[in-house]
Amino acid sequence: RQHPHIPTRYMILSALNLALAPVQLGGTRTCIRVSRSLSASRVQSSRPLASRSVIRRDRSLLTNRNITSAAMATTTDSISTFIDDFNAKYLDLHKNFEDNFWSTKMALKGNSTEDLTRTKLNLDTFLRDKSNLALVRENMNDGEATEEQLKILKIMEKTFKCYIMESEEIERLADKTIELEGALQANRNTMKLGYTNPHTGEFVAGSSVMLRNTMRTNPDEDIRKACLEGLQSIGKFVAEEFVAIVKGRNQVAKKLGYEDFYDYKVTQAEGFSKRRLFEILDGLEQETRPLMLEARERLAKEKGPAALEPYNMGFMLAGDVDREQDPYFPFEKAPAVWGASFAALGISYKGSLMQLDLCDRQHKYSNGFCHWPIAPYQKSDGTWVPAQTNFTSLAIPSAIGSGATALTTLMHEGGHAAHFANIVQGSPFFSQERAPTSVAYAENQSMFLDALCDDAAWLARYAKNRAGAPMPFELIEMAIRSKQPYKVFELRRMLSVPYFEKALYELPEDQLTADRVLELAEEVAVEIQGGPGTPLMAVPHILSDESSCYYQGYVLAEMSVHQTRAHFFKKYGYIVDNPNVGRDLTEMYWRPGNGASFLDLVENLTGSPLTGDAWVAVLRQSPEELVRLEKEEYTKSLADAPAAGPVKGTEELDMRAVFVHGDTVISDSKEAGGFDIACSKFEEWVKAEFPRK
Repeated sequence: RQHPHIPTRYMILSALNLALAPVQLGGTRTCIRVSRSLSASRVQSSRPLASRSVIRRDRSLLTNRNITSAAMATTTDSISTFIDDFNAKYLDLHKNFEDNFWSTKMALKGNSTEDLTRTKLNLDTFLRDKSNLALVRENMNDGEATEEQLKILKIMEKTFKCYIMESEEIERLADKTIELEGALQANRNTMKLGYTNPHTGEFVAGSSVMLRNTMRTNPDEDIRKACLEGLQSIGKFVAEEFVAIVKGRNQVAKKLGYEDFYDYKVTQAEGFSKRRLFEILDGLEQETRPLMLEARERLAKEKGPAALEPYNMGFMLAGDVDREQDPYFPFEKAPAVWGASFAALGISYKGSLMQLDLCDRQHKYSNGFCHWPIAPYQKSDGTWVPAQTNFTSLAIPSAIGSGATALTTLMHEGGHAAHFANIVQGSPFFSQERAPTSVAYAENQSMFLDALCDDAAWLARYAKNRAGAPMPFELIEMAIRSKQPYKVFELRRMLSVPYFEKALYELPEDQLTADRVLELAEEVAVEIQGGPGTPLMAVPHILSDESSCYYQGYVLAEMSVHQTRAHFFKKYGYIVDNPNVGRDLTEMYWRPGNGASFLDLVENLTGSPLTGDAWVAVLRQSPEELVRLEKEEYTKSLADAPAAGPVKGTEELDMRAVFVHGDTVISDSKEAGGFDIACSKFEEWVKAEFPRK
């Protein structure tokens, strides 16, 4: 039995999903996840690398000189000392980088791309230090380590092997590329972005989030077209500098023995080659191509040929539904709903500190993400080091659909946070989001939880208007009938990013020009999406090292989401507010961290190897069948709901939540006396700052 999954994916598809989304999320990377700050001037690249203070390494932090000789293990106790010291050293470097990452992405006062570049190089240099790898191996091979210590040392070894460079020449190339990225991201943040009103000639400044949201909701076709042109201007602005970055990335990867940068990134993150990845993706592409062509033909027949224009498609598919459903997603109540829903699933954050910046503003990074300044772990003496999490969304409280956007983002990024908060292992190397952590593994958790927002059973309990009335099923049925025939468009948009990046990094170097890159982006969009579509060069993942060659993880994760949902429906009969689901996710998916492979985790939980069968089956469901199934789930969920509304119990979330808006602290659950009270203060702030018209 297949259940619906009509994911909005605002945080993932922000720069991608013109039909369904008003905003990426890496990013995390995400989440993952990158852009740059506003205040730093462009880094000059004419001087030798070592002479630039902007990327000066803090050598005292990077070498093993201050890791005492006692850490050279001869006994189990000294191995524990080594592990604890090494964990602390890594976490210090990691946190320094992440603090600067947050500062620049949120455009906080005093932020510095120079500090961001410096701390990233500090972290990268530590991870690329061969003497650190030698120390780890010495402790592994002396025969004194316990089974648990060997497990920790092996994940350290695996991590270092992802970053160790073979020569100083390769290190210099990598450093140079990082410098170029910093310059590009600083310039990107100073870009004059927006659209020119075709009726008045007035330039309307706005973020990429605003442009996408306007394309999705504005009834004026000329305005929508102008917004698409605004998004397309991003690619033109960054292309020249980006070409140099692509060349540098490829040079590093090829010198390390990989086919190209894409092959390098996929192998490091997922544990298999680019060739193997596209064997999987090619199968999905071929199986869903007929569905895509059928959907395009249907849309043109129903709405007219102009509906296939990229500036019209999102509005034609979602405009009416979003407007009708909007009152049932009040933006100011989104954090409280997220907390109640996760609490009812039995999800705990194990003492995490979470900082949430939820509203869009000028110069803020145009993508939702979730990062961890402190990656949680358990020390050798049993002491628990809880996670410290930063996550952000890009809601525009006054815009139609902002509440749904915020809620879906909270469920997604909050899913990332829950996942990493519950990795219980002996080192932060298990719980950091970079390689060797699988992209698909990380995104599977968040995408599974944000998928709940489209289940009728979840909407019956959590989608309520300001008077407390639940969303009527008629609106859910409207969404199903308008979106189900076209859900394949989302899959094809997701596929277009990895196919573009694959083609990009396979271009011969003499063909890598700004014009050719822009042409290639258009060619891939047409080939994969069936016609002009997503401005791929506006997808923020592509520019940053951390999130480049990352998007295939979303596709693999989506496959596992559907397979996991099918498993839970078969095992328990339902997912919404089921604490057994939260328990199984925690124990089977989350606790191991990157010590287990993504494919093994999926098979261990679901009992079957990963395939796209469950996803394709959902795409093939007729609207009539889906309406019937969802009506049953909606009715049962309302009947079984607690009389007072959704299960609360948010104190069991076990976290400190701090709501911020840039440099302003809105509310703090510790100071306020609880999560619910902090959410109430956030609600009051939204009403004051963004009064309803």
